[in-house]
Amino acid sequence: MIAPGATIGILGGGQLGRMTALAAARLGYACHVFAPEADSPAFAVARHTCASWADRAALADFAAAVAVVTLEFENVPVDVLDFLAGRVQVRPNAAVLAVTQDRLAEKRFLESRGFPVAPFREVRSPEEAASALVELGGRGVLKTTRFGYDGRGQRIVASPEEAVAAFAALGPGTKVLEVFVTFEREISVVTARRADGTRASFPAVENRHEHHILRTTIAPAPIPPALAQEAVALAEGVAEALGVVGLLAAEMFVTGEGRLLVNELAPRPHNSGHWTIDACPVSQFEQLVRAVCDLPLGDPTPFAAAVMENLLGDEVAAWPRLLAEPGARLHLYGKREVRPGRKMGHVTRLFPTLDGIKR
Repeated sequence: MIAPGATIGILGGGQLGRMTALAAARLGYACHVFAPEADSPAFAVARHTCASWADRAALADFAAAVAVVTLEFENVPVDVLDFLAGRVQVRPNAAVLAVTQDRLAEKRFLESRGFPVAPFREVRSPEEAASALVELGGRGVLKTTRFGYDGRGQRIVASPEEAVAAFAALGPGTKVLEVFVTFEREISVVTARRADGTRASFPAVENRHEHHILRTTIAPAPIPPALAQEAVALAEGVAEALGVVGLLAAEMFVTGEGRLLVNELAPRPHNSGHWTIDACPVSQFEQLVRAVCDLPLGDPTPFAAAVMENLLGDEVAAWPRLLAEPGARLHLYGKREVRPGRKMGHVTRLFPTLDGIKR
């Protein structure tokens, strides 16, 4: 157990790191953030090191200053975690990151462990992409294996010609082609796991996207209880199979037939878990702190239904109105530059039950 008073190291300086540091402070921990970007939002609330991932001296100093290291961003080079692991506990470890930062490795891992995923193929050339699309039924999603989030690095393709063009547009390197899933809704589950295997999961939530960016999360998801329980069991099973210590967010499709397909994984706090700050006894960020420090996990049972809405780009200018709105819980990330589609903050509204939510 890493007791309060210790310093937690966080790799990545975005809003997830910022909110993790704020949650850690409430429990008496300090945080030290390592990130290459000088304008990282988490730097405003924690001690920080601004250095390249390749700067081994800076990483060694960082490791010496913290009791445990965790992630807020999965696109950290795996060799960084390997380097740090020789000096300090890293949770989750490099093996988890190697799977979850690579879409192809992730799909193969899930399939090999028997978790339900959409049919997919590895494709290494435009010609392979075209032939794989025919094999998979004529409509699919071509994705880069790395650095894909908020709609980046993917194209919907509906003909061999489109597959060839999309492969070229996405740049060189191996891709993964997945069957296009006609889904009834998208859901996700954030689950926490300690080193001893103890786990606690927030309920499944529904996620609605605009232009591939999360717009709204409805918590809990308006789905049958049995399906919600199945989603939690899937997320916990994946976390166990990976050996995650910390958090895992599992995004899933609910098909028209009521089946669940695991879509993507993130071994960190997740945008779809922001509602937990205001609607649960313990937030996803506090739960991460508890998990990586080997503290008892908190109760994830919500005391209210919630709708979380992202503030994208210049929507953040509505902050005066949102502050004046009774019951609205506004969270701003302190980002200096406003860009279209950039997540600048979010607002959460609570309801006694799901019945009170206008959908």
